[in-house]
Amino acid sequence: MLGEGVKKLLDKSYPASSIEETTYRGQDIAFKTDKEGRPVLVFIGKKIAPGKIRGERYVRSIVTTSDGKVKDHWERKGKATP
Repeated sequence: MLGEGVKKLLDKSYPASSIEETTYRGQDIAFKTDKEGRPVLVFIGKKIAPGKIRGERYVRSIVTTSDGKVKDHWERKGKATP
């Protein structure tokens, strides 16, 4: 499960349709953003090469309601091993 600190990091907006890399509390993090700059796919673990992280993979589901509110949640999809 994603911790509150990581969720706070992923709630920010980033360049659209890009892959960003960062670290948080000793963990390497790489994530892909959608066309609006919201992270939608994240890998957390140990970096083994540029853009490659061995660890866990999470996917974000985003739903925009009819009144414009955005609801989302992160789901763990398993191991991320190249």
